[in-house]
Amino acid sequence: MSKYWDDFTKFSQPTVAELKARAKQSSENAAKKNLAYEPIEPFTRRQICTSWWGKAWCENLERYADYESRLDRGRRYVKNGTVLDLKIKKGKVEARVQGTRKTPYKIEIRISPLSEEKCEAIIEQCGRRIENMESLIKGEFPLDLKELFLAKDGLFPKPKEISFNCSCPDWALMCKHVAAAMYGIGVRLDENPFYFFELRGIDADKFIGVALESKVESMLANADRDSERIIRDADLTELFGVI
Repeated sequence: MSKYWDDFTKFSQPTVAELKARAKQSSENAAKKNLAYEPIEPFTRRQICTSWWGKAWCENLERYADYESRLDRGRRYVKNGTVLDLKIKKGKVEARVQGTRKTPYKIEIRISPLSEEKCEAIIEQCGRRIENMESLIKGEFPLDLKELFLAKDGLFPKPKEISFNCSCPDWALMCKHVAAAMYGIGVRLDENPFYFFELRGIDADKFIGVALESKVESMLANADRDSERIIRDADLTELFGVI
């Protein structure tokens, strides 16, 4: 006797060629409708991101068992150009990912704002070296921030700080389309690391301004202190015979 719960719908997995063909057709349809798609284009088929912060975002995703079952398919999807559109806005990401159906699936990912405590931690770390400030002003993340991002209680969001939904019929906690979009965020960070601030609800210009002010205040506070790098008159006489 058949039972209700024995009747599961099976979803066939499209081949790479089918995915690419559907993605191409969807992009062409969007262009005809004057829809401004911003596709995700990974660095290479083997390597999604190139910057340390883009790679760190992806590594952070892969640390969580909650996401483990769908990340492989997500990587496959993003590498094959199925993330047709991905836009980062304040506190959220909106994306369209090509899947089994002709119409791309709509994804929305929401990420909790960065706490004031963690924001202050970035400012403090950036202010320790002038080179850090120079990197930020050039639109790069200083390497000093790497451990701060990837630490156990680091700056990248944890699963409890992320919520998402997809228009596909997959019941999984994280479907492959969402996983592809999550990797796509890493590519966007590659292009512009300040998207991280947008994603976590922080005004990047204001952040840099505060970080600069903190650095200047720190330098002024130490202006009257002796430094071992200052060569005194007596030392000059000893070194060069100056009277």
